Amino acid sequence: MELLQLSAAHGPDECCLAVAKALGFLLREARARSVCADVLESEAGSRPGTLRSVLLSLDGDGADALAAAWEGSIQWICPSPYRPGHLRKNWFIGASRCEAPATNVSGDIRFEATRASGPGGQHVNKTESAVRATHVATGISVKVQTERSQHANKRIAVLLIAHRLANREQDLRAAQRAQRRQFHHEVERGSPGRVFKGEGFELVKGR
Repeated sequence: MELLQLSAAHGPDECCLAVAKALGFLLREARARSVCADVLESEAGSRPGTLRSVLLSLDGDGADALAAAWEGSIQWICPSPYRPGHLRKNWFIGASRCEAPATNVSGDIRFEATRASGPGGQHVNKTESAVRATHVATGISVKVQTERSQHANKRIAVLLIAHRLANREQDLRAAQRAQRRQFHHEVERGSPGRVFKGEGFELVKGR
């Protein structure tokens, strides 16, 4: 299993839109490669439909190759959809691999079924398939509602708790956190591993 973080760092709204578009592209690519991709955590951008960052798990025979193909700087070439006439057309985001936690969580986990929250409409899961999981010993709690089945959401919740426990057990993995913080705040511009172009986020260069 691989963990992959996409981040707009301190980039403007266009970079947050690029993260959302990159996530959609990555999920489609994962399906094409028979890789199971789950969104573990995400931070929304300031505009609807944008993401400041997202953490994914990639599982399957092609997970390592897929993560390697995305890791590094990612460029999106497109006029700003938010600022007409703005001269800048190059937007950069980053993808970084994180150490995957062990999935054997020690201690009891308390599960509670709940309804999915969010805006109304047909995309909201109105059954109680969302799951709130709490690690009893530490009080770490997560809510997962990305999947339509309670079983799938429980699996993601356990993985997410394992990820948080791994950070906690080793002083929040100080070195890893420092590296991730630096990555989150400083996305390298230049020499991108992947380049996308236009509103349709078309891949024009990639590994």
